[in-house]
Amino acid sequence: MRIAVTAQGNDLASPVDPRFGRCATFIVVDTESPDFTVVENANASAGGGAGIQSAQLMADLDINIVLTGNCGPNAFRTLEAAGIKVVVGVGGTVQEAVDEYTSGALTSADTPNVASHFGTSGPK
Repeated sequence: MRIAVTAQGNDLASPVDPRFGRCATFIVVDTESPDFTVVENANASAGGGAGIQSAQLMADLDINIVLTGNCGPNAFRTLEAAGIKVVVGVGGTVQEAVDEYTSGALTSADTPNVASHFGTSGPK
């Protein structure tokens, strides 16, 4: 299973970024391997459509699950259409988030948890 976590840094000790579309990086963890990959989010400074573009990036990376603090409706619909589960309300470090998800403590969302354009003013 490939999990992408929105992150404020470049390693597993980085804090989870509360924004999906405009997070600093995505840390991709393959649960079958101890390795992880850091993907810089080129959409973080996009003028518009960052959520949709970031969701498309997740599809391109064959992600199964996204762990994030918040996800707006456009990104949520795009992820859902790609068959990618979304877990919102995630905090702590990237490693803590992955551990909580794989232990069953976190479940995927049925709806977005913030309005459109939530993350445009920076981390909350």
